Amino acid sequence: MLKFNKLSSAVKWSLVAAATGSSFASVSAIAADNGADKVERIEVTGSRIQRQDMETASPVTSISAEAITAQGYTSVDQLLQDQTSMAGAALGATSNNGSGGTAQVDLRGMGAQRTLVLLNGRRMVSSGTGADSAVDLTTIPVAMIQRVEILKDGASAVYGSDAIAGVVNIITKKDFEGFQLDAKSSTTDKGDGQTYELSGLYGFNTDNGGNYTIGAAFSKRNGVIQGDRDWVTPGASSFIPEGTLGGMRAAADGTWYDRDYGYDYTQDSYFQTPSKRYSLFANMTQELGDDMVLSGELLYTKRKSNQQMAAQPADLDLAVCTADVTSNCITLDSGMTAAGITAEDGVVNYRRRTNEVGPRIYSQDTDTYRASVDLQGYTDIGNGMTWDVSYTYGKNEATSGTANSINASWMSNAIYANQDAWFYGGAIPADDINAISYMETNKGSNEQHDVQANLSGDLFQVSAGAVSFAVGAEYRYEKGSYDPDPIIVAGESTAAQQDPTSGHYDVISFYQEVSVPFTEKLTGDFAFRYDEYDTFGKATTWKVGLTYRVTDDLMLRGVTATGFRAPNVSELFGGNSGSYDYLTDPWGNEQDAQILTNYSSDPDLKPEESESFTAGLVYSPSFLDGFSATVDYWKFNITDAITRVDVQDNLNACFGGDSAACSVINVTADGNLTNLTAALTNVGTVKTSGVDINVNYKFEALGLDWAINNDATYLIGYEQDGVDYEGTVDGNFGGYAKWRNNLSITVSQDDWSVMYYNRYIDSMDDEYNDEGVDYVDTADSVFYHNIVGTYHFTDNLSLSAGVKNFTDEKPSWVSNGSDGGTSPEVYDVVGRQIYGNVTYKF
Repeated sequence: MLKFNKLSSAVKWSLVAAATGSSFASVSAIAADNGADKVERIEVTGSRIQRQDMETASPVTSISAEAITAQGYTSVDQLLQDQTSMAGAALGATSNNGSGGTAQVDLRGMGAQRTLVLLNGRRMVSSGTGADSAVDLTTIPVAMIQRVEILKDGASAVYGSDAIAGVVNIITKKDFEGFQLDAKSSTTDKGDGQTYELSGLYGFNTDNGGNYTIGAAFSKRNGVIQGDRDWVTPGASSFIPEGTLGGMRAAADGTWYDRDYGYDYTQDSYFQTPSKRYSLFANMTQELGDDMVLSGELLYTKRKSNQQMAAQPADLDLAVCTADVTSNCITLDSGMTAAGITAEDGVVNYRRRTNEVGPRIYSQDTDTYRASVDLQGYTDIGNGMTWDVSYTYGKNEATSGTANSINASWMSNAIYANQDAWFYGGAIPADDINAISYMETNKGSNEQHDVQANLSGDLFQVSAGAVSFAVGAEYRYEKGSYDPDPIIVAGESTAAQQDPTSGHYDVISFYQEVSVPFTEKLTGDFAFRYDEYDTFGKATTWKVGLTYRVTDDLMLRGVTATGFRAPNVSELFGGNSGSYDYLTDPWGNEQDAQILTNYSSDPDLKPEESESFTAGLVYSPSFLDGFSATVDYWKFNITDAITRVDVQDNLNACFGGDSAACSVINVTADGNLTNLTAALTNVGTVKTSGVDINVNYKFEALGLDWAINNDATYLIGYEQDGVDYEGTVDGNFGGYAKWRNNLSITVSQDDWSVMYYNRYIDSMDDEYNDEGVDYVDTADSVFYHNIVGTYHFTDNLSLSAGVKNFTDEKPSWVSNGSDGGTSPEVYDVVGRQIYGNVTYKF
């Protein structure tokens, strides 16, 4: 008889112990009874072989639903980015410029596209605003999560593409019985940035071996304006509301003089972006006779989100009237010529911050659907085997837009019709406001079909135990599209021009795993996978893992593996698009830090290839009950990485006289950046290594129960395309601190518990270039202190309340910060927050 059961008490205890630390994690438990003794088997993240033992060669961190609730997380990305194994600058709630409202995970800082996100062991559809390269974590409501498992070694041989850096496997609540209602809320001590979440979960069992669980969740997040934080340095953009002509601005009396101030854009830009999410989800398992189980999952999430930035900066080249050009042009009067404003190639540059129109309000309305069905069975062939066949469908549809966008052609025509009002009037004429602005509207989608068939069991017995195996096949189809507003496509907007994206690919895969107990102490795990893509051809990957039990207290483990990442739809079929990147012009011709750069794709891209290696130990001394420690060294090496050329590095080299560098980014030796281009290529490399350390100790003292957990990651090195990022921070690539450490101390007794949580980010070098000269500042280290208490009034009712960033630590200054003078994806820019959660079960 095949059925889903709860794990044994030892397994359940190991998951509880892993609430804030490292653990070997399970996906599901299957008990098979073919007339012999019942054997409890579990499927471990990182392997398809169902095992009796949770301990494998791969390091896995497991975070329980209880820990998620206690620490006040309202989204999966917040939970993940607090982990010490994360780095870089994953998009999230504090990503205002260019995020599209999505939230992602960046394991080891190798990019969201290199971390595979699974839901219950199966792929999620890429999601966002269209033709996306990674999963939008906002599509997965916290209310449905049982635990989150983070596999921290390469897993391409098991799961295929995208698992170069590792895997995040989100396990949802199943076999739930009863009703549970949760209400969460938080606010900053400044009275802004409120969040609210209400969720309900209902589950019931049937008499014929079934369980049905359904749930719904609603969450809302309010915004935080950058200028409302006293530590924010005012912005100083060269685009000012009065406008400049040839770099000069006009006074009320008609005279022209140099622009003497910069516009403070922080008063209109968000630190925390607003959003609303509506989610419905359901899980079911149903026994079909004695040897089959049918399971299914449904998920639907609607997200409505916004970002806001200062009014559109308009950058126009206006035609100057001459004897040959007498219409659709401006006339340079004597005041202008006296101030040195002259035409160059028949045009003069005009810049204006269009405040009268209003701030740019970016909006997204996304719908994400996912349905999965799985039929599992048991057969007594050989030593007894389990099989399963599954189909997973995912679709993401999005409408995005920008209110108060400016049409460059319309604006130029308005200026030609009334140049005195625009140059000397001080404000845009009322009749022109509606004439120059429009609502930008874009459409996008992602679609996924995934079919899998697997067989797992014991091949034969050897003296040390059973040789186990898993084999399977998979077919996957991925499709994506993005259709920008026609005005954007035509290049008539003051925003960057962008072409449509549309494409698809499919892949068929075959894989196998074997676990061999060489001795009672030494076990080897071997995996091999073959993938055939219709875009570039084949890819083969393998994995070898070893565990050695030195004693009952000490286990050694190690994994070496190869991996790959296939180019995604946007990389293969993406149309050219403009991006205002944070760059420094060494020639000094560009006055702003944001410089327009053309992003191009390539349909001939090949897959990235990688090698990974982890080696470590697990120590649980018998003389110290409740204590465990893990130490793991890790190393990743990616070649043929799909990456954009380093524009800043090539700018600096071009300025220094390197003509080849000028050609790479399509600029001239004298600093003309009109055609500045960042192309995708297969010439990138990523090399990174470090050490993860976890110490967990549970004990009783002073009549109380204590739990101490410490997670630390030491970054030995991180090099991308020959540039060292280890120990540095920047607004473009985020932070790569040498040390990150999370410490939690929990004390509890009977119905109450109190936890202190400390998060540490090491100091980092802040490197920047000013007019060809390199400088290095220091972004100071920071400690974040969180305190939370939980009280169970009854078996049905509990309350949690806490404070995040208790000491209201300010983020470190970053000279080339992506927003507000810092890197919001690295540091806490919101400040002290008070939160609470009420749970009622019946």
